[in-house]
Amino acid sequence: MNILLVDDDPIVCLSLKTILEADTDLHVVATGSNGNDAVTLYHKHKPDLLLIDIRMPEMTGLEAAESILSSDADAKILFLTTFSDDEYIIKALRIGAKGYLLKQHFDSIVPSIKTVILGQNVYGDEIMTRLPEMLIKSKRSVKPTLGLTEKEHQIIEKVSEGLSNKEISDTLFLSEGTVRNYISTILDKLELRDRTQLAIFYYQNLK
Repeated sequence: MNILLVDDDPIVCLSLKTILEADTDLHVVATGSNGNDAVTLYHKHKPDLLLIDIRMPEMTGLEAAESILSSDADAKILFLTTFSDDEYIIKALRIGAKGYLLKQHFDSIVPSIKTVILGQNVYGDEIMTRLPEMLIKSKRSVKPTLGLTEKEHQIIEKVSEGLSNKEISDTLFLSEGTVRNYISTILDKLELRDRTQLAIFYYQNLK
């Protein structure tokens, strides 16, 4: 079973590689340190499973997974992270990830990988207990999107708070270039001229 491992902490990455390859059924074909690596290495190696963190520089694990699944709906992606935020978990479910584990439950990593490769979904006990409540809250919090993606909505909100492209990139773990592209696309989509109009639009329509 070939595994692609992506985590921005080199020590964690090395430790996970050691843990995985202690099992003779598993082989780590490559490692990466950000979402861009994940996309590139996935298409290069076509692994049986991608084990990936959430928060990483340049491109998040969620964005990388969404990109991969858009071109390969059969991709098996398992998130392994320290973050149990409801938003991340719901997003992972919606984009089609096969599982979501917390790093502190390291004993379950290898069994979970094998379970996902065999075609089942895996979510930790703590997450499964909270899922019904999370899904209810998520449904209640849905607002009209006016054709905007979740990420575009987040960027509009940050613009309305007066953040610069650099500050937005730091907050949302995107590159400045990606933020610029998002803002340009948003302005075109909403037929607005500049950031000031975008901020006004946010308070009138999305706040």
